[in-house]
Formats: sequence, structure tokens, C-alpha cells
Amino acid sequence: MNEPAPTVVVVGASAGGIEALPTLAAGFPADLEAAVCVVLHLSPGSESRLADVISRAGPLPAAQARDGEALVGGRILVAPPDRHLILRGRNAVVVRGPHENGLRPAIDPLFRSAAVAYGSRAVAVVLSGTRDDGVAGASAVGARGGCVFVQDPEDSLFPGLPAQTVSRDHPER
Repeated sequence: MNEPAPTVVVVGASAGGIEALPTLAAGFPADLEAAVCVVLHLSPGSESRLADVISRAGPLPAAQARDGEALVGGRILVAPPDRHLILRGRNAVVVRGPHENGLRPAIDPLFRSAAVAYGSRAVAVVLSGTRDDGVAGASAVGARGGCVFVQDPEDSLFPGLPAQTVSRDHPER
């Protein structure tokens, strides 16, 4: 598939995410029409092999995102270390903007930009992690009519991020 993606799936993970991401990737169908973008909290000076790990786990090819790259259905783009991955129109933008929530890459910039660029055609997925990066972004996706999926905190190696995402949308629980 080399068509512009009609839908985007944005995925955010922190601690425990390296274990959760291959499971998620394995569940994607080979003919997925959506583009997939992933942020995993990484150390700024690290060399990331995340795209290789994800590619081996499932049927979709994954690559580290390049600035200005088109979002294409059936492909997974991964934020590079020390860079935010955001969406502008139907393209990926890789920037070294300010830290958000003390992090770069951060989940919230990706999720917020997906909400703006795709509206109701955005799907946010929150996986294992600590703290709250991604909680506000997931709310932004939901507020624009998109869908939000959260890994069950009971199944997360680090349940803090999934639990906070759920409690933000459902504070009575």
C-alpha cells in the first residue's frame, strides 16, 4: 500500500512498552489501511532498534520516522530518540522541540497532533508506563471524536499510565 492513510493509529508507551509493542504489532492485519505512529520513551543518546523489533513481531513494516515523510496505510513509523514525532496534515514531522512532561520524544505531542490532523479518524492507543505523558493527548483524541484504547492496567507491567488515562476519562471509577 502506498496510498495516503485515511486513518491513523497513534501509540504511546513508556516503561514496559518494549514488551507490549510487539504484541500489539502482531495483532495488526497485513492489509491495515491506517498508518501507525509510535512513541516509546527513549534515552536521548540511545540508538533505537524499536522499528526492527516491531517489524519482526508483526506483518507491517516499521521504520524510524523521517521529517516530512508521508503517512501511508499499512506502515509503522517510530519516533527517533530525542525527537518528537508529530503529524502535520498527512505527513510525519520529526522535531527537536522542547521537552514535554520532562520527555522527548513525548506521547502528548503525537496524540494532540493526530487529533488535529485526523479528528474522528484518529485512534489513540495507550500502553504500559508510569506518570502521565499521553493522558492529555488521549483526551484530545477523544474530544475530537477519535477512539482511545488503553491497555488493561492489570495486564501492564507498569499500570500507572493506563490507569491514569482511564481515570481521566472516567473519574467516577
